[in-house]
Amino acid sequence: MKQKTLKFLYKFHFNDGRKRLFEIDIDANTLLLTKPLKKDPPEWTQMDFFRCEICPLKREEHKYCPLAVHLSEVIEFFTDVPSFEKAIIFVENNLRGTYKYTSVQVGVSSLMGIIMASSGCPVIGKLKPLVRFHLPFASLEETEIRVLSMYILAQFFRIWEGKKTDWKLEKLRNLYAEIQRVNRNIVSKLAEIEIKDTNRNAVIALSNYADFISLSLSDEEIKNLKEFIGDFLDIE
Repeated sequence: MKQKTLKFLYKFHFNDGRKRLFEIDIDANTLLLTKPLKKDPPEWTQMDFFRCEICPLKREEHKYCPLAVHLSEVIEFFTDVPSFEKAIIFVENNLRGTYKYTSVQVGVSSLMGIIMASSGCPVIGKLKPLVRFHLPFASLEETEIRVLSMYILAQFFRIWEGKKTDWKLEKLRNLYAEIQRVNRNIVSKLAEIEIKDTNRNAVIALSNYADFISLSLSDEEIKNLKEFIGDFLDIE
């Protein structure tokens, strides 16, 4: 039976005994968060302040930035937690669980990434297909392979549907350029409201991943991925 909800649990166990659970429920069809926006979100989440220059959402229809509102709970909790503080971070979903003893920043970055993609942001939301196969604590190479594999698979479906394809990855490059603009805006706004380093550093880490993906989309860099393909190249 097809799942109706994708559930992700992020559990932070700190060295001093503190614990914090974040439960993320995502509609399996829309890949959007099922949790409605707060009725009284923080003032700094208003579109008049947080809106990105490239945001297509209309201010008269959206008083609050959906991405900012959905991130606010995470941001408010971690505002006084140093990014270098260590914790055991457990991540569970419908199928399996994993954990890692690492800096809080790494866990927050992974948590923010899945919230941002499924928040309703029309820019970062284009990465929603990756949410279904969310990989906590992914390395740069793992992220690169996941993004490219998913995008290239999409081109095969476009062929079958008679649509134009993008084998040169130009549209994917453009998308990551837009995502970078959103990430820079988030870091800038968090700095303006004097949010401490964990949250900003987590977004900067996501931004660095996006930078890496953007740089990896050059023809020369893509050729370097050949080593990961192995025997698939010899299948006839």
